[in-house]
Order: sequence, then structure tokens, then C-alpha cells
Amino acid sequence: MFALERQKKILEILKESGAVWVSKLSDELGVTEETVRRDLEKLEAKELLIRTHGGAIPIEEAKLELSLEKRKHTNTDIKAKLAKEAVKSIVPGDTVFLDASTTTFYLSKELKALKNVTIITTSIRIIDELKDQKNLKVISVGGYVSENQSLVGNLAEQNIIHYFYADKMFFSSRGITKNGGILESNEQECSIKQKMLKNSTEKFYLCDSSKIGRIGFAKLAQLNEIDHIITDSELDEDWHALCAENQVQLTKI
Repeated sequence: MFALERQKKILEILKESGAVWVSKLSDELGVTEETVRRDLEKLEAKELLIRTHGGAIPIEEAKLELSLEKRKHTNTDIKAKLAKEAVKSIVPGDTVFLDASTTTFYLSKELKALKNVTIITTSIRIIDELKDQKNLKVISVGGYVSENQSLVGNLAEQNIIHYFYADKMFFSSRGITKNGGILESNEQECSIKQKMLKNSTEKFYLCDSSKIGRIGFAKLAQLNEIDHIITDSELDEDWHALCAENQVQLTKI
């Protein structure tokens, strides 16, 4: 297969799947991974895709990636409702992990009504929101501050691994698919959430309907690694069967 044919095929696969991976393309196209990487470089130079670690995503998808400032004004009513449902699972004495998603920011507002809860978070916004709450203990994981006002990097990850453990974790992500599981589009965010998941007993995925079927190139978790999905989406029978198979409790708000 000539280079132009390969590149055309790569774009077809990308359009169909929403993301491509070097190792899989190597197998499908019968060429080396280095050849695939060169093809991806050429396609990126033509502004036909955006390369990522280990693969690529459509350039349109990259352009649609919203900043924190825009995301916090997206689906606000639904996120607030997800937060009101999620807070029902938190009781006095709990220690909880909160990621830096906008949905958990709304959850932090609901936590103000509780007492004797410890919050460990990667979110600068949540820390600021709860800093004056005498009835709550708020712990920052430390680390570097990203452009999305979240704490990331090796220091933050090592602090979680060695010093912090939570009864419950509440988090969101880029998206979730039936085959791919829970996915992210930011490697640093993905890595730190994985550390939090590993060091928590019960995991709650807060999922507004825009995330169903949405692709991200970084694998955050399989369905069997979480315990709950709280969503506003009308999921089909396949989703219900998949959750039941993986012992995930599905809550529809």
C-alpha cells in the first residue's frame, strides 16, 4: 500500500472511530509503527488531524475541546442536578476525593450543608469555594497548577499514592463508550485520576448525557473499576446490561 493510500485509510478509520492508535494502525495497515508515525506527522502538517501520545484525534475534535472557563457554563443545570444526587451518598465522617471537573465543583457547593467531611481535591476552584467552611476539612494534593486550575504532575501523584486514601471518589471525564470504558483527553488529568481511583473504596462517575459515546484518547478506567454512574441520560438496554455485568449501579436523575 502506497503512502497516500495509507493516509487516506487512516483518515477513514479516524472519522469512523473518533481516534486512532499507532499500534492498532500498524497491525491493520501491515506496516511498522514508525511508518504510521510518519504518516500521522504528514497528516498533521496538512492540518487533517492532531497527534496525541500514542495516536491521533480529529482536528475538529481538538478545536471543540473547551477551556475551563467555557466548560463551567456548559450544561450547568444538569451538572447541578448530578451534584445534588451525588451528595446523597456522602455522610458525616467520610473522606472524599474530588477531581477538578466542573461537575464536582457543583458538588462542592452541596457539601457546604454537611459536617465532619474531609475533602481531598486537585481543584483550585473547589479549594477556594470551601476554604471558609469551618465544618469541613479541605486538603490540597499539591503539585503544579495547570491552565484548567487543577493540580497535576508527579508531586501531586506521589502525594496521593503515599499519603491520601478516601472512602469515596467523585469524578467526571471526557467521555465514556461501551467498548472503551471511561476516557480522557488530557494525559496529566487522566494519570492523577487513576491514582485517586486506586486509593478510594467506592467510585462515583458523574456523567451528563454529552459524555455518552464521546471519545478520548487516554483510557482512564474500565467499567468494572468503578461502582456507580450517576447520569441524566436515557441509556439503552445495552448500557443497562453492561452496567449490570460489571456490577455498576446506575442512577438516572
